[in-house]
Amino acid sequence: MCPTEIFWSDKEEPCIKLLPIETRQSDDTLSYLKTTQDVWHKIRLDINSADAMKQTLRALVQKRDVDIDTAKKLGFWNEDDSSMQRQLAESGKVEIPVWRHALINYPHPLLKNGLVVLDTPGLNTMGAEPELTLSILPNAQAILFLTATDTGITKSDMQIWTNYVQKRVAHKLVVLNKIDILWDGLESDAEVELLIQKQIRNTAHELGLDSQNIFAISAQKALVAKIRKDPALLKRSGINGLENSLAEQMVQSKHEILGRAVVTECSNMIRASRKLAQIRVDSAKNQLAELRELQHKSHDASKEILAKVVAERKRYESSILTFNQGSEKIKRLSSKLLRHLSLGYLDTTLAQTKQDMGDSWTTVGLNRNIREITRLAINLAEEISIEGQIIKKHADDLYQLFSSKHGFEKTEAVELDMRHFIENIQALEKVTEEFCTSPVNLLTEKNFLIRKFFLGLGVQIQAIFEQAHLDCTRWLNQVIGELKDQIGVHKSALDQRAESLMESHNNADKVIKNITNAEKDLIKFQEQSNQLDATLLKLMRSVKFNTDLSADGKVVQLNMGTANLTGSSNQKPTTKFDAPFI
Repeated sequence: MCPTEIFWSDKEEPCIKLLPIETRQSDDTLSYLKTTQDVWHKIRLDINSADAMKQTLRALVQKRDVDIDTAKKLGFWNEDDSSMQRQLAESGKVEIPVWRHALINYPHPLLKNGLVVLDTPGLNTMGAEPELTLSILPNAQAILFLTATDTGITKSDMQIWTNYVQKRVAHKLVVLNKIDILWDGLESDAEVELLIQKQIRNTAHELGLDSQNIFAISAQKALVAKIRKDPALLKRSGINGLENSLAEQMVQSKHEILGRAVVTECSNMIRASRKLAQIRVDSAKNQLAELRELQHKSHDASKEILAKVVAERKRYESSILTFNQGSEKIKRLSSKLLRHLSLGYLDTTLAQTKQDMGDSWTTVGLNRNIREITRLAINLAEEISIEGQIIKKHADDLYQLFSSKHGFEKTEAVELDMRHFIENIQALEKVTEEFCTSPVNLLTEKNFLIRKFFLGLGVQIQAIFEQAHLDCTRWLNQVIGELKDQIGVHKSALDQRAESLMESHNNADKVIKNITNAEKDLIKFQEQSNQLDATLLKLMRSVKFNTDLSADGKVVQLNMGTANLTGSSNQKPTTKFDAPFI
């Protein structure tokens, strides 16, 4: 009953941290408790002694007997559980786990490279800790769904698969363990292989999964083979196929996530830099043309050329005044827009929802309130989108001004997209509806479980609002940020042109020198522009995306990379990456 995270952080010695089961009585989430060190019971791991390690890790399965009232307060009483009823009748007590969650910091090479493993003991844990199903499992990068060859997919296996795995995570690997029970010597190797393949096909059919994602292994024989360095037994155990497939999926998925992030961010920066480079190229061309014209013109004609640049400078000063006024207006509208996503507004809404629930923590009330929160969030998103359109209109007017009067590339401000915010809120509503209609929540005291689920929802909604606030802030900075950068480059180019013309007026030597400098600048700026184009093309070619990935939703959970999607203690959880891993 104790979910266990295994990872490595060099900020701390090898150890195991155990969270007392009594913390379930508080409203604090696991994510918060991971930041509160004094509530954890820490035991140092002696990694040089197998016996000491074994003794220390026994803590994971520790249990104790409590009275029925305590069991109910902690969410461990199930009236329909015959074994609990029998135990209560015999001893007057109920058996519960001593620890709620475990963190194991261990210096294994894979863990040092960023792998995080979350092992969840089974169905009871999934029902008792809603935070696992709301945030931790959906963010996994891969899931190993463990079952046994002799039993096949049991009723409880199917319940976990349907409720927690099937639609939650993209990469799912199913492990049929204990194939060594078929090695009884009565059947030949070929007959055993036929039995295994039949079981794989049946499992694939039941779970609606490709048989290539199902692996029949003997974990026990694989361990023995590795200890004894027996390659034949290791091969027969089937573990190599599972390890290779898992490694390939992890690398592929990590590559995709990082690739998309890099391409998106870098392509936007390169595109913006390309516009600035083009302004410099155009300005250098104009300056070169003016200087060459000045070289062959009379004194009076050269005055006309200089007057044109002066007039263009005046037009710029007039436009910059309009830009500053428009920028101030956009700034005021931006402050109003961001207030909608303030945590103060959200806290008030959640507090009101909690008050509406009162002491009646029922699935009906939970479902009703999450639907109300969803409705409010969608209305809020629509209002923000309308305000975003107003801001975009003001920005577009400024873009049009500098395009028509100063030759800037004709473009528009990007639109504010609130779809991700709405989809995330609607996804929580769907998860809540599944929770409320699933018999799994009957496995613990319903009142306790629903309250925990609601608190977990609050954390997820807060994360969605924070991400939306971050996205909107980024958009507001971008909406006229590129134009502001272009104006700065344009001003610098105008100053340089005016200075060069003034310096070259009535001075033939200066004209020749400045023409030479302008030619060098033009070549340099054209090379920079070409380098940006080549860099973007190379970037796009270097990243390979798998377009067949689905967004489906385990029970051993693995994460790889710098972003800890499981929320282990050595890394902060992230909400931004879209493609989940197991």
